[in-house]
Amino acid sequence: MARHLVQEFEEAAEQVKKLKSRPPDDIFLKCYSLYKQATVGDINITKPKSNDFKEKAKFEAWGKMKGTTLE
Repeated sequence: MARHLVQEFEEAAEQVKKLKSRPPDDIFLKCYSLYKQATVGDINITKPKSNDFKEKAKFEAWGKMKGTTLE
């Protein structure tokens, strides 16, 4: 990935950490899945228990990004 893109990504990630309130769930999950795909790659964790709805939603959002390249 080009150096300037890495810098822009890191700056954007820092800005998200500074948000005063949590975004709506759909926006949060999209940001989460994009961040995880960019920093970890394809999902590499086991599926959470079905009664843990928050973790299951995050797992499914990240799983939809499978195969997406870093760029």
